[in-house]
Amino acid sequence: CSFRFGDVNVFSVNIDKYRAFSSTFYFFLHSVNYWDLYLSIDIAASSVRLGSYRYSTASTAMPHHESHSSHPNYGSYQQKIYLDGLKGNRPILTADPHKWEGAAKAVLPASSYGYIAGAAGAGETMDANRVAFRKWSIIPRMLQDNTIRDLSVELFGTKYPSPVLVAPVGVNKIFHHEGECAVARAAAKCSVPYIMSTASSTPPEEIAEASGSGSRWFQLYWPPNEDNEITLSMLSRAKSAGFTTLVVTLDLWALSWRPKDLDNAYVPFYLGIGDAIGLTDPVFQKKWKEGPGKGKSVEDDFQNACMGWEKTVFSGNSHTWEDIKFLKENWDGPIVLKGIQSVEDAELAVNAGIDGIVVSNHGGRQYDGAIGSLGALPGIVDAVGDKLTILFDSGIRTGADIMKALALGAKAVLVGRPIFYGLAVSGEAGAEHVLRCILADLDMNMGLVGLKNLKQLSRKILTSEK
Repeated sequence: CSFRFGDVNVFSVNIDKYRAFSSTFYFFLHSVNYWDLYLSIDIAASSVRLGSYRYSTASTAMPHHESHSSHPNYGSYQQKIYLDGLKGNRPILTADPHKWEGAAKAVLPASSYGYIAGAAGAGETMDANRVAFRKWSIIPRMLQDNTIRDLSVELFGTKYPSPVLVAPVGVNKIFHHEGECAVARAAAKCSVPYIMSTASSTPPEEIAEASGSGSRWFQLYWPPNEDNEITLSMLSRAKSAGFTTLVVTLDLWALSWRPKDLDNAYVPFYLGIGDAIGLTDPVFQKKWKEGPGKGKSVEDDFQNACMGWEKTVFSGNSHTWEDIKFLKENWDGPIVLKGIQSVEDAELAVNAGIDGIVVSNHGGRQYDGAIGSLGALPGIVDAVGDKLTILFDSGIRTGADIMKALALGAKAVLVGRPIFYGLAVSGEAGAEHVLRCILADLDMNMGLVGLKNLKQLSRKILTSEK
């Protein structure tokens, strides 16, 4: 059987070759303007049909459920993967969230893998994060009007198409040579806010250029009060580069006891990786030359300058609640405190006039033997949920995880390790793939359990172990 265009034989198929399978086969022909043309061979009917399917590629804006809908159809990423299969193409990385870490481990040096996958102490806090999710189960509903779903959320006066943000993770160049810029581009393509870490291996100005029109927030590792001049310089650079929201990490004023890093005798900051904002900062450069550098510039005394910057941001000196007013006086956008795990601290954040908090234990990287972050969330929401914006991180891997966190009262979630496992495997494309997998999983799971928007996510849809 042949398909011809005029006198040209475009495609020929011997149906008898496939008749024993009693099935339908699809042969990809051509793609133009996001239209895939294919032939379907129906063995039973001995027929060949020309067909087509329109889709949006992973590098374009997300497609929509219907032409009249303004809500991205994140679930369509599933269809794109299947259509790519007609062309003989498989995803660049597995869609199984439980295999992302293993895929990254296979390509990373032991030191780089240990840094991202490692935890504090015996890893009990990191383990508790995942256990906390398994204590809650979703109760599905059927025959609901939810063909078109709206995953949008408003945070600090800005509407975002989904409740997912890229968590601040530093030293990205130990995972992939394009580092933070690759993740910033991936986030922008997915319309997901990107949170830059103070420990980035790329300066904020370069990340902003890579991000383009994408939303971006800045995470601060807060130097001690005697270095307020450096803090002000970082905040000024972030604001000038278009970072709109300040995320202040509270639980990392000193590096924790991390066995994987210790076994590898490895800290990237001593090698100048993760020091980019400091080593390029004019205030730090001046203070270094006039102080510890003894007249030498950062470039001329690079190794010592790297260690000096690490001691500036991870000084071992903790801040107090009284210091918050300094940040409020010097940042004119929303301020979010990351690392809240207790009701008492959440209430102090409210009293300090903070705009939002992240219920987070740093993915189990900073202290051991603590409560799973999801376990801390309900009590905090009950105490202050109507007084500030509550975000969540630590342990998110799937769409169901996101649903559980939102149902327990978070407005949005930060996703960390999985995205950077994707970066390690395939750079920007890998990070984008993981993001799209998580968004598709969330969209489809929302629909299949009977939900159409985030407002329907409440504790009523959950049941818990007793």
